[in-house]
Amino acid sequence: MTDYLQEQEMEIEALEAILMDEFREIHSGESGLNTSKPCYHITISPQDDDDEDLSSMPVQLGLIFSHTERYPDEPPLINVRSIRGIPNEDLRNLKELLEQEAIENLGMAMVYTLVTSAKEWLSGRFGQDGAVESIVDDDAAKDEVIVPHGEPVTVETFLAWRERYEAEIALQRAKLMPDSALVTTKEKKLTGRQWFESGRAVAAARGTLTSKEESDEEEEDDIDFDDDDFEDDEDMLEHYLAEKSENSSSHSKMAA
Repeated sequence: MTDYLQEQEMEIEALEAILMDEFREIHSGESGLNTSKPCYHITISPQDDDDEDLSSMPVQLGLIFSHTERYPDEPPLINVRSIRGIPNEDLRNLKELLEQEAIENLGMAMVYTLVTSAKEWLSGRFGQDGAVESIVDDDAAKDEVIVPHGEPVTVETFLAWRERYEAEIALQRAKLMPDSALVTTKEKKLTGRQWFESGRAVAAARGTLTSKEESDEEEEDDIDFDDDDFEDDEDMLEHYLAEKSENSSSHSKMAA
């Protein structure tokens, strides 16, 4: 019995020297252990940094133990509790792990070995490895988000699109317009370019022509889209939009 007691006292002295402020004796009533023998509390953090403020740790563990009469030939009494941020399920898993390791180390002083195992478990579960797993999960979740592509819609891009769209509609309507609406008293025909550039094409697209204007249209010159002024519809649109832009610039300069 004396040999066991001496070995236990030597281990306590060694733990005090190694762990310093992280090691303290507590009353058996606050240990959660069924014993009247001295009980000890060890504070364990996932990082081993002497400069780190323990109060700033996101998680902290309390390892509580008490020597049994025949320790180290029998395992110590062990309890674990969360100081900060550790769920109960994790505490149960850790306690089972430490109890199994204590059995495997019978015959030798093992408390510091248990402390090291608890620190490694805490670091793997909540330390940098856990942070890396969290980052990976966040990246995977971001990958699932559908990111829209394309040019953002602004006032300028919308107006440019609308102008081109109206010009295209006007061109199509002009081609479909019946001959009766295009015949003039003078039997003179306008070319497709002349009619298109007259501005009435866009008015037709917007539906702004009044019935009177539509009646006046019947007196306008006929439209002929068979001329070779443009190679295709795209040329006509580009020409119209370019000239309209030039006209807008001229009006702005005159106003200034």
